[in-house]
Amino acid sequence: MSDADGGFTDIRDSVDGHPMRRLLGSARPYWPRITLGVLAAMLTRFARLVPPVIVATTIDRVVLGSADPGLLTEAGLLPGGAITGEAARLAFLRQLIVIAALAYLLRSVTRFGSRYLLQSSAQKIQRDLRNETYDHLQHLSMDFFANHQTGGMMSILNSDINRLEQFLNTEFRQLIRVVATVGGIAAVLWYYAPTLALIALAPVPIIGLASVVFLRWIEPRYKSLRETVARLNTRLENNLGGVAVVKAFNRYAFERDRVAERSEAYHDEKVAALRIRRGFFATLRLLTGVVFVLILFVGGRAIITTPPGEAALISTGAFAAFFLYLRRLYSPMRRIGRSANKYQLAKSSAERVFGLLGQDPTVTEPEDPHVPDRIDGDVAFEDVWFGYDDREPVLKSVSLDVPAGATIGLAGATGAGKSTLVKLVPRLHDVDDGRVTVDGRDVRTYDLEALRESIAIVEQNPYLFSGTVAENIAYGDSEVLAAEGGDGNPDAGRERVVAAAEAAAADEFISGLPEGYDTEIGERGIKLSGGQRQRIAIARALLNDPAIIVFDEATSDVDTETEEEIKESIDRLIEDRTAFVIAHRLSTIRDADRVVVLDDGEIVESGSHDRLVADSGEYAALWDAQVDDARTADASD
Repeated sequence: MSDADGGFTDIRDSVDGHPMRRLLGSARPYWPRITLGVLAAMLTRFARLVPPVIVATTIDRVVLGSADPGLLTEAGLLPGGAITGEAARLAFLRQLIVIAALAYLLRSVTRFGSRYLLQSSAQKIQRDLRNETYDHLQHLSMDFFANHQTGGMMSILNSDINRLEQFLNTEFRQLIRVVATVGGIAAVLWYYAPTLALIALAPVPIIGLASVVFLRWIEPRYKSLRETVARLNTRLENNLGGVAVVKAFNRYAFERDRVAERSEAYHDEKVAALRIRRGFFATLRLLTGVVFVLILFVGGRAIITTPPGEAALISTGAFAAFFLYLRRLYSPMRRIGRSANKYQLAKSSAERVFGLLGQDPTVTEPEDPHVPDRIDGDVAFEDVWFGYDDREPVLKSVSLDVPAGATIGLAGATGAGKSTLVKLVPRLHDVDDGRVTVDGRDVRTYDLEALRESIAIVEQNPYLFSGTVAENIAYGDSEVLAAEGGDGNPDAGRERVVAAAEAAAADEFISGLPEGYDTEIGERGIKLSGGQRQRIAIARALLNDPAIIVFDEATSDVDTETEEEIKESIDRLIEDRTAFVIAHRLSTIRDADRVVVLDDGEIVESGSHDRLVADSGEYAALWDAQVDDARTADASD
């Protein structure tokens, strides 16, 4: 299914299981360090509960001289009984100070340990997910890339995976914080005053239930928001990639309006989600405020109205500790709403990431792939049928035998199926019916890497990577590429790069560049001319030393002089190799061993150039039209 807007809505159904469980499954290699991080985080939270207890004990036993033992005494950390006399009170205070200092030391050490272990684990999971997703994306078939926008893929590899890392890094720790803090505070409050503890804890289930409702309410909005972001990214990527066309046609206003439309849609959805979030958080704050007032009234009234000598509902020190704990109790509870918000964002991103990982390539390795010692280059198409998606067939019952070392010229009108035919040889697509063979074996039985290593393609607009000239040529051989990258012998690698450039008639212009082979050529080779890019692509193909070579209209966008230079390079490249030359300019394939003419996906003519011209058929008509155009151009000059 196509996803033209880049939202990737079609891949969500490919998730195997719940996406967040899949995310936790990605953390399985790091469970030992995560477990230690969780234990350290729990200790951090428990250490944070000690200072309010110390405050309560100081007020009750040191300041007011109460004989009630208190929590620390029952835990065996302090002596019991009444504290009388200045020296005894100072000694008791020193003990409290030691306990407080140990609590803060424990908190500092465990906080460092928990944050380091959990955050570094989140980074490792992010790294693994990005590597796995990118690798899986690279192995998907060409039909996936034809149906999905680059901006959407970049959004998954960057913003979606980053969002998952942020969720694991921040919200996972918040979950630990909620469990440890709420559980610990609930136990301490219950110890001091069960009645007030019930009032303090009453909002906890309400907040939990409200968060579940909030999750269900906000989920569709965040799904839509992520899709809107992907569409905006796709629009920006398309416009920036096509900036030359925008400038040439002066379509600034048109593209500004298109970007503004997508940006406005993102703004509207973001503001709508923000309104819901702010309302939810405001309600939580109001609820916790009501509880604060109730405890202040009930506890304060109990202390004031309890007659001297009778046990109060709560001691003065414990009453002070209650308010210290209330702030810590509701802070993580209010974070539940934010965590719910982050959870939905993360879930939406997880659906896209694991949905992408759930996509299966349509071109797959066989169970027991054939790995040949060498490929000679015999190619045969046997009654081949092929069509993209559910559309009309592009190739219809095509049969063609090409012996090793032969040069086949492919001619025909645009859309006749020439490029599609040659893409079936390296299995960029698989046939719908019939078969394609190399050296007598169906290409579907080959090891994909071994098959493609023996085939090189030089396209009409060859893709060059941002980097140096040498790096782009070295891309044709993995060992030379590694040498250029610093692995292996760089001098030996450079010698092979220069040799390939010389064979492609590219060494002269490369040597004239500011830094020669180390010249940066810019994104997609923008700093080079069309002819220069073609010759670098030919050098790259030569370095690969393929048994089969495909030229897909490699001279259609260059001038006549450059065409002749490139044609000489092609002649050197195809020597002793099986070659398919798709030609817009028929002069390029005039010397081919055989010319095959396609029309509407069928072979309508086949033979030498001279024979086809003499037959006065489809090819002859194309040839005569180009000859007339050339004469007209010469006359006008």
